[in-house]
Amino acid sequence: MLNASLKELSAALAQKMISSVELTTLFLDRIERHNPQLNAFVTVDRDKALTAASAADERLSGAGGTAEVSPLCGIPLAHKDIFCAEGWRTTCGSRMLANFVAPYDAHVVERFNAAGMVMLGKCNMDEFAMGSSNESSHFGPVKNPWDTNCVPGGSSGGSAAAVAARLAPAATGTDTGGSIRQPAALCGLTGLKPTYGVVSRYGMIAFASSLDQGGPMAKSAEDCALLLNAMSGFDPRDSTSLERPTEDYARDLERSLEGLRIGLPREFFGAGMDDGVRAAVEAALAEYRKLGATTVEVDLPNSNLSVPAYYVIAPAEASSNLSRFDGVRYGHRAADYADLNDMYAKSRAQGFGDEVKRRILIGTYVLSHGYYDAYYLKAQKIRRLIAADFAAAFKECDVIMGPTAPSVAFKFGAKSADPVQMYLSDIYTIAVNLAGLPGMSIPCGFDNALPNLPVGLQIVGPWFAEAQMLNVAHRYQQATDWHTRMPEAMK
Repeated sequence: MLNASLKELSAALAQKMISSVELTTLFLDRIERHNPQLNAFVTVDRDKALTAASAADERLSGAGGTAEVSPLCGIPLAHKDIFCAEGWRTTCGSRMLANFVAPYDAHVVERFNAAGMVMLGKCNMDEFAMGSSNESSHFGPVKNPWDTNCVPGGSSGGSAAAVAARLAPAATGTDTGGSIRQPAALCGLTGLKPTYGVVSRYGMIAFASSLDQGGPMAKSAEDCALLLNAMSGFDPRDSTSLERPTEDYARDLERSLEGLRIGLPREFFGAGMDDGVRAAVEAALAEYRKLGATTVEVDLPNSNLSVPAYYVIAPAEASSNLSRFDGVRYGHRAADYADLNDMYAKSRAQGFGDEVKRRILIGTYVLSHGYYDAYYLKAQKIRRLIAADFAAAFKECDVIMGPTAPSVAFKFGAKSADPVQMYLSDIYTIAVNLAGLPGMSIPCGFDNALPNLPVGLQIVGPWFAEAQMLNVAHRYQQATDWHTRMPEAMK
C-alpha cells in the first residue's frame, strides 16, 4: 500500500480490500517509527486520525446515507502546519505560535474534510514559510529521506519529506516563491502550484498575500489532479479567490502529447546549473520528444530580475502581515516587560527567528518614506514585465520546461550563513509566482553522484492551464518510473 496511487487506494477502500482505519494505522505506525529521524511532523494525533478514519469507513459502507462518496474518502493526508485546523495546534514553524490551537478550519482543510480524507497531522516547515531548506523551523530542521545529511528543501519541506518517506500518501503545501516545487524536486515528488486564486488562502497563515498559493504534493501527477479537484474552488471569504466554473483537473490526463510545443527559456539553461541536474533535465526533454513533443527556444529577458524583485515585494508584504503578532491578542508574549512598547519589542524579538526578523526589517525598510518609490514600486513594475515576458513566450509554445532547482539537495549548513546563496535556490521558480502562473515539479532522474539524489523538472503553463500541465506530466510518468522510486532507508 505504501507505493499505491490515490486511485489504487480509493479502489482498495471501495472494494473492502482494506479499511480506512487499517490504512490510517499503517501510516501512523510509520510516522511513529521514522519521524524521530526525519522530523517531518510537528503534530500527530492518533486518536483524532482514527476517529476520522472510522467515520470514513461508515461513509464508504453507505451507513451515512445515499450521497455520492468522494474518491478520496478514507485516504490519509498530511497538512503543512500553515493551514489552520480546528482543535489542532497550528504553529507555522514558529515559537510565536508554538502553542496556538486553531479555532476554525482553513478552506483547504474544510474541502478535504468534506471529501472524507483523514488528517494524520501537521508537517514541519520553515518559520512562517520563509526559507528554502527547512532549517529555519523553531522545531528543528527536517531531514531529507534520501540522505538525512541533506535538506529537503523549503518551506514545505516537512510535507515533502513525509510523502517521500511514505509517512503519508499525500500532503498539502504552500508556494510563495517555489516552496512546493523546490522541496518536491529535492525529495523526488510531484508538487503543483496552481494559478494564483484557484485555491483559497482563507485560514492559510499569510506570508506574502499577493504570492502565496496552496497546492498538492504527492507521488504522481494523477494524484495531484485528484487532490486539486478537492482543494480548488471559489471561497467568498478570500477576496483573491477566483469565481470560476468547477474543473475536473484529471480530464485530460490520457491526451496524446503529439504536437505539444515545449518552450526552453535560454535564461534557464545557462551557467549556474549543476551538471547532474542538466543531464537529467536534458534526458527528460529527450523523452518528451519521443512522446511526440517538439522543443523551441524562448526568451524570458527579465527573469534575471525575479530574485531581487521578489526579495523586495515578499518581505514588504511579510512586514505588513506579521505586524499582527504583537503579544497582545494571541501568540507568544514575553514574560517580563516594563511597559507596552517593551512588551511588543520583547515578544516579537523572542517569538520570531533570525530569517523572519531579517525579512521584516527588509520589508519595513523598502516601505518606509523615501524608499517606497525607489524599491517597492520599482519591483512591482519589474513584476509586470516578467508577466509580460511569459505571455509573449506562450505565443510560441504550450508549456515551458526547465530545471526546478539549480542543484540537488545540499548539506545542512551549506548555505545558511549566506542568505543570498540560499535565496538563489529558488532562481527558477520565483518568476512563476510573480506572474501568478501555475507551475509544477516532477521527478526526472538522479544526479548520479554520491549520494544519488533526485532531480526535478519544472513545467510552467499559461494561467489556468493546470489540466494541460497535469496531462504533460502524467504522460511522462507513464513512460518513466522516477516518480515511483522510494528512499532505500524508508523501505
